[in-house]
Amino acid sequence: MLVGMTSRNPDRPPRSRGGDAAELAAFAGLIADETRAACLLALLDGRAWTAGELARHAGVAPSTTSEHLGKLVAGGLLTEERQGRHRYVRLAGLRVAQLVEDLASHTRPLTPAQRPRTLRAATAHAAMARGRTCYDHLAGRLGIAVTDALTHHGLLRQDTGFALTDAGLAWFATAGIALDRTGRRPLARACLDWTERRPHLAGVAGAALCRHALTTGWCVRIGSERAVKVTPSGERAFADLLGIEPTSLR
Repeated sequence: MLVGMTSRNPDRPPRSRGGDAAELAAFAGLIADETRAACLLALLDGRAWTAGELARHAGVAPSTTSEHLGKLVAGGLLTEERQGRHRYVRLAGLRVAQLVEDLASHTRPLTPAQRPRTLRAATAHAAMARGRTCYDHLAGRLGIAVTDALTHHGLLRQDTGFALTDAGLAWFATAGIALDRTGRRPLARACLDWTERRPHLAGVAGAALCRHALTTGWCVRIGSERAVKVTPSGERAFADLLGIEPTSLR
């Protein structure tokens, strides 16, 4: 044995690392379950889901889903409300949505063994990659196309973090897209896209643009996932307002 070194009994439990480490490990454990992760990803569409809907989505029994949802609610990741005999859950807020999306962006691209094995799964994955909602803003190739167009036309700056220019503020006003600037939420924020591996527009501006696109019918939700599809009127609007080629949105 080297001088100055002491031996440690391998049977002795490790010294406590403090409450912070234990709490972080416990919190990470809430997400480190495939069923709970599937529920969190589904809820990134910003809507409230019933336990039964999430059970069908995750492919597990309703009783199993209820147990998982209870843990997520207790851990502060979800909130719940009851209407009659139905129990609805949604993400507990923007910070949770950002956390889930950021974690998803760090997963590796699909390997051949992980790629969808059925036509239905492949179609759903392709739709999500083409365009989807990331809680309350647009993501996927659609979100990137809009972000790139805003930047190309000098409406959005990305060199020192995301920021709308004066021309960008005027563009939103001209397009009839109201921006709520009364809260503490940043006007523009970069959100790393988990399929494109590039940042798309989030924040007040991203949420307002997404809400406007869905309200006006520029985009419609498709399937049970959070995928969205650009409609013909949306293609014309994006082309007229931002010069985006319609074929790049299909």
